[in-house]
Parts: sequence; structure tokens; C-alpha cells
Amino acid sequence: MADRYGSDVLAGDWRAPRNGRAVEAPAEIGAVVEEVMTDWCGEIVAVDRDLDTLTLEDRRGRRRTFPLGPGFLLEGRPVILTAPVRTAAPAATQRTASGSIAVPNAPARVARESRIFVEGRHDAELVERVWGDDLRIEGVVVEYLGGVDDLADHLVAFKPGPQRRVGVLVDHLVRGSKESRIADSIVRSPVGRHVLILGHPFIDIWQAVKPDRLGLRGWPTIPRNVEWKKGVCQHLGWPHRDQADIARAWQYILSKVRSYDDLEPALLGRVEELIDFVTVE
Repeated sequence: MADRYGSDVLAGDWRAPRNGRAVEAPAEIGAVVEEVMTDWCGEIVAVDRDLDTLTLEDRRGRRRTFPLGPGFLLEGRPVILTAPVRTAAPAATQRTASGSIAVPNAPARVARESRIFVEGRHDAELVERVWGDDLRIEGVVVEYLGGVDDLADHLVAFKPGPQRRVGVLVDHLVRGSKESRIADSIVRSPVGRHVLILGHPFIDIWQAVKPDRLGLRGWPTIPRNVEWKKGVCQHLGWPHRDQADIARAWQYILSKVRSYDDLEPALLGRVEELIDFVTVE
């Protein structure tokens, strides 16, 4: 028998609003919503997480602030507006002290046969400070000579070749200097094509550190008859009696070097070129 009265009018969610029940939605900047109590309609232009409020701007540019929560329509449907979920900012690209892109947790490469020679311990420590991460990834070992006068003997013992290249960083490599004459003689020798000798114009590697990093306007001029490092320390009022004083002065200077930006460009290009020379496949 047919039901003349139809289905039960109380069956189902008979209390549900005509537009449906409110659901949570993030208060995204740029979304257009309507506040039902005031009929204010506008674009969400700001969300204050601390105050739990949002600001709406209508088409005339007027703004009003309302509390987050229920009482809004989004595309005609009731919503409970919540603060949008914060997304983590993309991690900034990490770089080494030399400015290269860092490779986190990269194991050191097995050392190549090729080498970079520098004149002294201070030179080696400065290169390690700025280019150490790059050199470990490339498998390049830096050795110090104790002076460019011994360079030829070191090369005879090392026996440079196509797979055993040598890059040499020399202090005060300027035309007419003793250093330039030694470099020229090696370039003309049978191993010259496997050796690249580059230098900077500074009397000592200390000068490659920008003086303003030490609070100086410039490195002091030291008379030729005075040992340069001791003369610098004396001029600056630092202890300079013995080698221990010089070592402490250098450690202070080195502590001011955090990246390539603390060094003079005349050194940066030379070291980069030497690394390229000894790592070419």
C-alpha cells in the first residue's frame, strides 16, 4: 500500500542549515569572504595570529577587522576561518667559506697525486681556512715549502707529470723580484708544463687579509732593513720579541678571516686558478 504521507519529515539532519553546516577553512590571504552578522564582504588582506583576527577589505578599499572563527561565508558556504598553517621557508643554500655551494656530510675524496705548494705555514693555514672544504671534496693536499728558494728541489723530488700536477702559490711575485726569476727558470724547465706558478703582490700572506678587518686603514709600510712581520707587530704595538709572539699575532689575524670576503681579490683569483689547474681531469 502506498504511503500517502511520504517519508518521515524528521528523518535525516532536519536541523541542518540550508547552506550546509560550517566547516573549518584556512583564512588565506586573497580569499573573498562575507561576515554574516554585518554582511561585510571583502578580501582577506591580513591575518594576525597573536590576536586571532583577520582584516577584510571591501571593493571600495575600506577595511574592517573581525575575530577568526565561525560566522563567515566562503563561496556562499558557511566556514569557520582559522589561521593558515605556516609553511617552512625553503632552506637557504649553504655555502663554504670560499663561496662554493656546500655539500653537507660529503666524505673527503681520496687525495689526488697532484698538489698545491705554498711558501709557509701561514699561507697553508689561510688556504685551509677559506678553501679547506673545497679541497677535501676535490682531494687536493696543500703542502708548505718553507720558502720559494727550495721550490726547485721539491719539484725534483716530487717528479711532476700529467697526473701529478703542481700548483704553486708564491708571495710577492712581481716583475724583477727573486721570486719571479725562480718561477721563470722552472717554467722553462722540462717539468714546466706540469707546474703552474702563481703569486700575489703582497710582501707576506698577512697582507692578503683586508686591513679593515683588523680595524686598520691600511697595512703599515715597513723599512726594507726590518723583518716585515716583526715590523708590523712593532708598528701596531703588538709583542714581537720572538717567534711565539709572531705566531700569536698571526692567529689573531687569522681569526678575523671567516670567508673569501675578508681577503683581497688579488689572492682569491690566484688560489681558485691553482685549484682548477690541479683538479683538471
